[in-house]
Amino acid sequence: MANQAPKTMEELLAQSGTQLKIPQKGSIIEGVITDITKKMVIVDIGGKTEGVVTDKEFELATDFIDDLGVGDTVSVYVISSENDRGQTLLSLKKAAMDKKWDIFTQALEKNSSLGVKGVELNKGGMIVLAAGIRGFVPSSQFGKKHLGKLQDLINKKFDVKVIEVDREKNRLIFSERHVSEQNIIEQRDAALDKIKVEDALNGIVSGIMPFGLFITVEVTIDGEKSGQVEGLVHISEMSWMKVEDPNKLFKVGDKVDVKVLGIDQAAGKLNLSIKQLSNDPWQTAVEKYPVGSTVSGKISRVESFGVFVNFEPGVDGLIHISKLASLEDYKEDDKVTVNVESMEPDKRRMSLSPVLTTVPMGYK
Repeated sequence: MANQAPKTMEELLAQSGTQLKIPQKGSIIEGVITDITKKMVIVDIGGKTEGVVTDKEFELATDFIDDLGVGDTVSVYVISSENDRGQTLLSLKKAAMDKKWDIFTQALEKNSSLGVKGVELNKGGMIVLAAGIRGFVPSSQFGKKHLGKLQDLINKKFDVKVIEVDREKNRLIFSERHVSEQNIIEQRDAALDKIKVEDALNGIVSGIMPFGLFITVEVTIDGEKSGQVEGLVHISEMSWMKVEDPNKLFKVGDKVDVKVLGIDQAAGKLNLSIKQLSNDPWQTAVEKYPVGSTVSGKISRVESFGVFVNFEPGVDGLIHISKLASLEDYKEDDKVTVNVESMEPDKRRMSLSPVLTTVPMGYK
């Protein structure tokens, strides 16, 4: 018997073998745009009726919609399975947001610049708005011309480059100096490529902080150009001696020789040392101050637990308080003669005892 003509939509779909998709509220599905008006986007989502992006959801995605056309495939979020007209209400907000993040990723890959607007300052830098998404420009990523004047960029537009994109963590980091100081950075990067760990370089002290020295080194890139690279000599790498205050040893403008300990390509910085251009004095301390010998030195400091005696830069020994009659008899910079009782060069440690210059009371 011949098939009867379908009388309902369900019968028509069953006869054709087509399965009707029923969009679920809260789901994200793909559809094809069938029409775009001034107030609405109509999307074929494979349901019994088409879905619509309208009202507030249309306004939120206006910029994204401007780049769409009939026939485009888009991802949509199902707000409501059906309105009073039987239409499925959709949102393009997520698709619009994803596209914006794609723009940031592409800008990072192509090293291209973007325009942002300053929103507010905080301790670490400036929060900015880029294509409706909040990002961050660290203080260190502003060019020198803006230092001390970041407030002037609030509510102003300026160009930046993307240096980090993490969609999952909602992390978007920009750099202004990669735009305003692009030539300087390119020369710095070229100079970095010529530097190797263990290299000995000449530099100039460009800054002094409690934790160490900033050193600027200039490296020849080719016969005509040179690039400047900044590095840090940590206070522990300034001298084999214990350094309390870098200002007592150096001043800005001093020329220094440094050794490269490490290279941070991402930050464009060097990890440097001054002391490692000379031999560690503890390597020969065992021979110079053997256990059982009597040697002379100068008191470098007096602590509650004993007295430190210095014999040469970087080599100090300790007279423990248990071997002293009184700490009051010892003053900083006084010369003393001591016995070497033990030596641990690997731990940079030497135990001393004072040489008696007077006969103790009660001695017979």
